[in-house]
Amino acid sequence: MSQEIWTSRPADLYGRRKHDRFFNMLWGAVTVFGGISGLSRWKPSRVAPVSRTISAVVTKREMLTPDVVALTLADPDGGLLPSWTPGGHIDVQLPSGRRRQYSLCGVPGRRTDYRIAVRRLDDGGGGSVEMHESYAVGDTLVFEGPRNAFYLGTDEGDVLFVIGGIGVTPMLPMLREAAQRGINWRAVYAGRSRTDMPLLDEVLAVDPDRVTVWADDEQGRFAGTDELLAGAGPDTAVYVCGPTAMLESVRITRDQHAENKKAPLHYERFSPPPVVDGVPFELELARSRRLLLIPADRSALDVMLDVDPTTACSCRQGFCGTCKVKVVSGDVDRRGRTAEGDGEMLVCVSRATGGRIVIDA
Repeated sequence: MSQEIWTSRPADLYGRRKHDRFFNMLWGAVTVFGGISGLSRWKPSRVAPVSRTISAVVTKREMLTPDVVALTLADPDGGLLPSWTPGGHIDVQLPSGRRRQYSLCGVPGRRTDYRIAVRRLDDGGGGSVEMHESYAVGDTLVFEGPRNAFYLGTDEGDVLFVIGGIGVTPMLPMLREAAQRGINWRAVYAGRSRTDMPLLDEVLAVDPDRVTVWADDEQGRFAGTDELLAGAGPDTAVYVCGPTAMLESVRITRDQHAENKKAPLHYERFSPPPVVDGVPFELELARSRRLLLIPADRSALDVMLDVDPTTACSCRQGFCGTCKVKVVSGDVDRRGRTAEGDGEMLVCVSRATGGRIVIDA
């Protein structure tokens, strides 16, 4: 027991800080037996302590489709990575300074390695191109997490998974968990063609009798909501992940009928949500003294990126907190899924209630 611990203890009931012999003997006995008790439950482990930033090594690189690459990541010392649950993701810190989020699509709970898959979008924000071009086997990849904002519910007995393209990444572990739990589940996987559907073979391997594959080139058209929501009743929990158009069509269709309005609907986007009920406002950047006009149908972040493409952002959906800024003055219409304290704002989704808002940027 170090001297610092003793001197940090408060005075005893009599106001004394000098410890008598009986107290010292009692404290020593408690310490010894407590330590022995703790040792009896201790087992060796190679689990690395969870830190905010983790460095992993790329152990496998595989092209799942012509434009989707899968990277397998492992601890460089052979230890275990932090625990995770289906639907979880990691925040990758790219060499350029960009931050991008990618769902874990390996075996649920597997900690010896992680797997992520990235679709290349040449006309996107540059992150997917960098992921495809920057990492080879043996390279180091730095990330934070994992985190989860897309859980598979624990009390849902009837589940439909609606999957579109790269949206399969968080869904595949969910399907596997649903099968393990004995949930009554079904899945519809839609895409341009079977060759464009990453991880299709693994989805079918979970249970081919429960999976409907909709390939546009085979059907001659896109899947409509009748096909995507086939068999979904008012008590069916629907999980959907894919292109914005798919997500919105499923959401609107489920809300059209009164019996479905209270039915569980869970989703994760891979692109920013549309601005709903937005009003124009002025955004003043206190440090640069710039005044930006934010239209009703665009986010503050979108306009800030027009001016400065290096503006910090990641999920663009209001839950990662990367774009959180300090508010100097003005009233915030908070719309984020992560906590925004007084005097803070997530510029990717939150807005001003009207007039002007000044931020420390």
